Amino acid sequence: MTDLDRMLAEHAIARLITRYVHLNDAGQWEDLAALYTQDGRMNRPTAPDSFTTGREAILAAFQARPPRASRHIVANIVVDVADDGQSASAYSQILLFTGEADGEGLPLQSPKPPLVGSYQDRLVLDAGAWKFAERRGSLDFRQG
Repeated sequence: MTDLDRMLAEHAIARLITRYVHLNDAGQWEDLAALYTQDGRMNRPTAPDSFTTGREAILAAFQARPPRASRHIVANIVVDVADDGQSASAYSQILLFTGEADGEGLPLQSPKPPLVGSYQDRLVLDAGAWKFAERRGSLDFRQG
């Protein structure tokens, strides 16, 4: 893998992580679930020991959420691409603002106190596109 190939992969993965939060905030669940491999798995930072496995199950989990207004801020993305260029790991931090929403996802009130968390991701190159094989989230500070 050349240095240029590695930089392009790092950029594509950082963009994937950023796209994930945009789709999450927009409630575009089908597009968000498509960012996972068919057998990918994820947990929510608020439930770090409970994984949802499989693209269809991930889609169903997001569709089952009650409406909310949210804004994710993602930062400090660090990507490590394997020497074969077929897999990678990434670390990022998130700041999440949420509030009650109407049926269209528009805010009804001021946001709740923000949550600060982290993601550890495993990614694979799948048919020429980077996908999440696993998103492992956790909160960096206790709630309450």
